[in-house]
Amino acid sequence: MSEQELNRYWKTVVETLQDGIMIVDTAGIIVFVNTAFERITGYLQDEIIGKPCTILNCNMCKVSRDCDDCNWCVLFREGRMNNKQCTIVHKDGKLIPIIKNASTLAGEDDLVLGAVETLTDISAIVEKDAKIEGFRKALESMESFHGIIGSSSAMQQVFDLVANAALSDAPVIIYGESGTGKEMVARAIHEVSDRKKKPYIKVNCAALNESILESELFGHVKGAFTGAVYHREGKFEAAGDGNIFLDEIGELSLSTQVKLLRVLEEKVVERVGENRSINIGARIITATNRDLASSVARGIFREDLYYRINVIPIWIPPLRERNGDIPLLADAFFRRIRLKSGKDFIQGISSRAFELLARYPWPGNVRELKSAFEFAFVTCRGSMIEPEHLPMNIVNHENSSKNLSVAEPSMGRDLDAIKRARLVKALDQTRGNKTRAAKILGISRTSVWNQIKRYGIG
Repeated sequence: MSEQELNRYWKTVVETLQDGIMIVDTAGIIVFVNTAFERITGYLQDEIIGKPCTILNCNMCKVSRDCDDCNWCVLFREGRMNNKQCTIVHKDGKLIPIIKNASTLAGEDDLVLGAVETLTDISAIVEKDAKIEGFRKALESMESFHGIIGSSSAMQQVFDLVANAALSDAPVIIYGESGTGKEMVARAIHEVSDRKKKPYIKVNCAALNESILESELFGHVKGAFTGAVYHREGKFEAAGDGNIFLDEIGELSLSTQVKLLRVLEEKVVERVGENRSINIGARIITATNRDLASSVARGIFREDLYYRINVIPIWIPPLRERNGDIPLLADAFFRRIRLKSGKDFIQGISSRAFELLARYPWPGNVRELKSAFEFAFVTCRGSMIEPEHLPMNIVNHENSSKNLSVAEPSMGRDLDAIKRARLVKALDQTRGNKTRAAKILGISRTSVWNQIKRYGIG
């Protein structure tokens, strides 16, 4: 294709672009716009050609025109404008966030004839960022503690223990069933402590066999065993003066327990294949879903190590013992997964589906609840998550005893409506006594006050 042919079809080319294109003369009068420009600005070609480009009220252009000793537009002095974020005013008056690129147009004698601008509409990106920011703020509300969601009195006690444990350098052990959030509690201790800017190292003691685990924890030297082709720093060394989290501590072999005991007592480690002691300053946080006292009695866990790590115990309650937190957790998972999946057409969870969630005993705890929502977002095609969208083990579960002292509402469009109705019901039952209502709902009295204010309950 020749240059003449290209020149003949340039309008066809620009009309296929999704970015708006505007050409102005040296006085800023619009002489050409493409179809994408019409869509972005709301102005048709017949309405805007012949008008000054200031009709768009670009906030960046205002700044340019206000400069001392500038031309009417700084573009004609600098020649180009690259990837500048600004806003223009749509024909109907709303602000449109855009990315602008621009360049002057010159003839063969380098005389400037005008300029061309491209406008990329970034409204969808800005809206998504706003949703992410809103979700971040929601997670950082007073019903969340370093990402751990819960307003029940049981979880408030956990939060208090975490805050107090963070002030100490003594070993912490976190007890809880699988899926209760032991790792999140360990991370919270690190983030609250004075060591928060130092390393945080996690080791899953159940994921590695004994020989590999020893090398992971303490490191090894070249030639210490088959496959040890280089020196390797252990996790205790890597933790420095930070925190090291040993998850599933109850799975350690007796021989590894002996070596860990020395680390706790002497604050030194030895790499596998080396006799040199290395001082370590990391604070140890452990976790287990086992009854370690029972393991000590059975002889599979050393008593002396047990007393070394059991200095500050923190018990995380299972979800079935704090089902007043289920609405908070469900709301958080719903918003998070909807954001991640991009399925904005799913508006909420029906009251019938929520009743199933509230009555289910959750043997997998918070992790299982999150998985249930991930499953529901895969199966749901409508605007509301219904019982049929939940995993079959939840749908088919028969629980003769009611887990909730307050009956779930039979009506409601979303979780906020459900939570409000539950609170109103509890306040009616207690004749407005906030303390008793909090006890019925399984949440703190402060949360009752916050919800009363949030939902406008008089």
